[in-house]
Amino acid sequence: MKRRDFIKNASIGAVTTGSVVAPAIVSADTKIKWKMVTTWPKNFPVLGTGANQLADLITEMTDGRIKVKVYGAGELVPAFEVFDAVSRGTAQMGHGAAYYWKGKIEEAQFFSTVPFGMNAQEMTSWLYYGGGLELWRETYEPFGVIPAAAGNTTVQMAGWFNKEINSTKDLKGLKMRIPGLGGEVLKRAGGTPVNLPGGELFTSLKSGAIDATEWVGPYNDLAFGLHKAAKYYYYPGWHEPGTTLEAIINKKSFEALPADLKSIVDNACKIVNQNMTMEYVAKNNTALDTLINKHKVDVRKLPDDVLSKLKELSNDVVSELASKNKAAQKIYDSYNKFYKQVSAWNEISEKIYFNIR
Repeated sequence: MKRRDFIKNASIGAVTTGSVVAPAIVSADTKIKWKMVTTWPKNFPVLGTGANQLADLITEMTDGRIKVKVYGAGELVPAFEVFDAVSRGTAQMGHGAAYYWKGKIEEAQFFSTVPFGMNAQEMTSWLYYGGGLELWRETYEPFGVIPAAAGNTTVQMAGWFNKEINSTKDLKGLKMRIPGLGGEVLKRAGGTPVNLPGGELFTSLKSGAIDATEWVGPYNDLAFGLHKAAKYYYYPGWHEPGTTLEAIINKKSFEALPADLKSIVDNACKIVNQNMTMEYVAKNNTALDTLINKHKVDVRKLPDDVLSKLKELSNDVVSELASKNKAAQKIYDSYNKFYKQVSAWNEISEKIYFNIR
């Protein structure tokens, strides 16, 4: 009995050898309770339910050894305080998007989406096979947070507008909810970017507090009823061609796990990352049909000259971000190298196939 107690205590306590202290490792029969805070409204389709799926997967795959409870935006912490909550250990996990933390880590925006940049398939490939994930984790290391890809919206729509966009002149003075690098591009074009959580979009658009908003795509936009608050629905989503959503994990909490639970958490994120991408591809189709044929939404393509100007400004914004510090330059160089390589392949594979099919 003494030997058994000794082993049990050793497995849950810190082991000290000289000046080196190993992290406390939980025993195999310990039940762990984690909180996951998100930037999304509670149970919101795909985004919120994707976070729920991640929590359920971890609980199921660990046979209840880790039980994760999900909190929607504002339930435990406000939407844009998720990163800080996980960093402090208020919550062990979070689910959101890296561009929401640009005020804290400006270069983190590369890990969410880049205007006119890589799509969902390309972004995931860069993260897992092009060195992106290693750079991402290096970027969050000082904050005691470990990131993982946990969803992708695929190519988004340009957004909902209450004024027509016929030329670049119509962008001047446009007050639009648009986060990340896309917001900076709009600002260079003469507009006013506003960062609002999803739960405030409908009211802000309906009341006239903003002139336009982007959100995600037909499925999520229909769920929010944005077609009831704006006249025009523009495409393509130049600003978010494949937005990676992230799970963030408190480093101390993760390192306290035994190897098998670490592997489960990591692989659960990969499953959700893939599932969310597929769900958007499947459900955006029927939602767009509903918006057009049932609600008679006016769907329009942004004029070519507008897209050309936005692309020109995007190149400037991204280059300037890369030059701000060594870390940003390192991430940009990796991103850009992979982007050029994968684009060359897609020119004779994906792109040509889409054109001929």
